[in-house]
Amino acid sequence: MRTLRLFALLDHLRGRPNPVSAERLAVDLNVSIRTIYRDMATLQAMGAPVRGEAGIGYQMERGYFLPPLQFDADELEAIMLGTRLIAARGDSELSDAARRVSAKVSAAMDGEAGEVYTRLPLRAIARQTEEGMKAGAHLGFLRSAVRERAQLHILYLDLKEAKSQRIARPLGLTVFDHVWLLTIWCETKNDFRNLRVDRIEAVERTGTRFRPEVGKRFEDYLKTLP
Repeated sequence: MRTLRLFALLDHLRGRPNPVSAERLAVDLNVSIRTIYRDMATLQAMGAPVRGEAGIGYQMERGYFLPPLQFDADELEAIMLGTRLIAARGDSELSDAARRVSAKVSAAMDGEAGEVYTRLPLRAIARQTEEGMKAGAHLGFLRSAVRERAQLHILYLDLKEAKSQRIARPLGLTVFDHVWLLTIWCETKNDFRNLRVDRIEAVERTGTRFRPEVGKRFEDYLKTLP
């Protein structure tokens, strides 16, 4: 049981960009804080890439790689359903990438586990809508622009059929049931805006790249939400 708990501790830390307190880990693993201290000392003595600071918490050292752990049943179903949802609702490149990810997960499993994973009785079906087809025309381009921090010139038609032109920093994309939203920092309005991707009539790069600025980032936008 303790060995499994040590692996679980590493698993909790590997996906976290910020330090995690012993108190939080104790709650997550349903053990005492004292047990967390003892287990962390054991991991560090074994050479695990974990560091801890009093009052801050524990964090995985950057630059280290841990081999993937075994997935439990819920994790496998989450991976399968998540990749199938993306395959059903993303643009063609994103859909292909989701299928490749799922295939890599299956190939990385030992023996019969990979076959069990591919046979999971989970499906995701997306009904083709006019909004979805229009969004698909720009989605791959916008994902690339978000990733590369490329400033955009956007011609937009809102729900009241009013046209506008914007110089924008593409910050992030959000998918809802039938709609994709592009969150931008609008240089024209000097504020955040959400644009429905299916209402974008034309978009092109301006040739300028932007640097993240405090107050104009996607995480800053998220802080404005209730």
